[in-house]
Amino acid sequence: MADSGPGRPRAVVVGGGLAGMTAAMGLADAGLDVTLVEGRPRLGGLAFSFRRGDLTVDNGQHVYLRCCAAYRWFLDEVGGSGLAPLQRRLDVPVLDAARPARRGPGPRGGRLGRADLPVPLHLATSLARYPHLSLAERASVGRAALAMKRLDPADPALDGVDFAGWLHRHGQSPRAVEALWDLVGVATLNAFAPDASLGLAAMVFRTGLLTERGAADIGWAHVPLGELHDTLARRRLERAGARILLRSRVTGLRRTPAGGWQVGVAAGPERAGRTATTTLAADTVVLAVPQRETHGLLPPGALDHKDRLLEIGTAPILNLHVVYDRKVLHTPFTAAVGTPVQWIFDRTDASGLAATPAGRGSQYVAVSQSAAQDDIERPVAELRERYLPELAKLLPDARGAGVRDFFVTRERTATFAPAPGVGRLRPGPRTQAPGLALAGAWTATGWPATMESAVLSGLAAVRETLGDLGREVPRNLLAAV
Repeated sequence: MADSGPGRPRAVVVGGGLAGMTAAMGLADAGLDVTLVEGRPRLGGLAFSFRRGDLTVDNGQHVYLRCCAAYRWFLDEVGGSGLAPLQRRLDVPVLDAARPARRGPGPRGGRLGRADLPVPLHLATSLARYPHLSLAERASVGRAALAMKRLDPADPALDGVDFAGWLHRHGQSPRAVEALWDLVGVATLNAFAPDASLGLAAMVFRTGLLTERGAADIGWAHVPLGELHDTLARRRLERAGARILLRSRVTGLRRTPAGGWQVGVAAGPERAGRTATTTLAADTVVLAVPQRETHGLLPPGALDHKDRLLEIGTAPILNLHVVYDRKVLHTPFTAAVGTPVQWIFDRTDASGLAATPAGRGSQYVAVSQSAAQDDIERPVAELRERYLPELAKLLPDARGAGVRDFFVTRERTATFAPAPGVGRLRPGPRTQAPGLALAGAWTATGWPATMESAVLSGLAAVRETLGDLGREVPRNLLAAV
């Protein structure tokens, strides 16, 4: 490493998402002089908020589980845990649009939850009562869950196996896949079972459902995501002494003869004559940007099989935002089967709608659609025509309700695609270039592309960087996992 003289070692972190913020926070806490460079006008990556009239809108609904120790650490560090609380106990309402309720209007409802019993008995009562599967299907799910518990997600052999094939070999009917395995898997993997690696699926199901009884309890932000991932996180970084450059894009990395790095940065609007360029000197660099951007910035020889990064596919997420003139959803969220609709969340309070005069009596719901390849490019009018009737099937009070607003947010490259074989393409934090580390949810964390994976990757980059510098990992980071 380059000698930083009497001053502190200088670090540049490229990317202000959860991975980059975690890396910047950890390195600053360890005493490094940190500059965080982010191209957007805000921090938070793809977990952000924006204004639409009187509403504060999250670009997409993000949740986490009690087993997400790294993301929970991040929330603690930025002071946001109380703003994104966990359920006391796992409880997921599930509506079946294709089957009428036994009593009253609307679809048949059921619940997935847990009891305070040892694993796997903590799920047995809920599964035994789950009305969306037959008795035989429930029994077969139990047997498959026990087989899943015996899998090792870290086994490389599982990476090349598709999840759907494994489910079929373990007696899972198409209905069981739709009403249980994909209900959970699509939301966490961003892929349906045929398109998902068994290794990643095993990580999700074993860690969330088959280890600790409370591991799958769900948490979500009760405030806009921007308050957590931009406002609070920025304050935490500034308290640690990090310098934050927004609206700034890294244009290249160059290794210096002395063993340090020169980081080219363009700041300001990308219009002729308006972009200011500068060069940052660094002893160490963390690249915490998506895989294609990483590929473009990596210097020659920095990563073996660099072009494998281009083989890591992406998967989209679509969110539909609907403001009704009355309350239509009577739980914080619900999942759905027998319909294209996947998960529906009540965002009325978090968006600020309830506090506006026009919002009295109204409700804002967000429909989160993962693995949305078939819908991601549909025009808004077509999506409205397709999904409002489906919501009316699921939510009786939506029938005849006025729609005050309907809009769409699209993340075409929301996550890496968790396809069979992706594990061999995901690099760890170490590169062949001294002083250069990688981070991002797409790197080799063992998790699919979740907020947990992003924070874990940032922590791994911190450990890698500090190890090269011969510095100790700060105590607060040791408690992260």
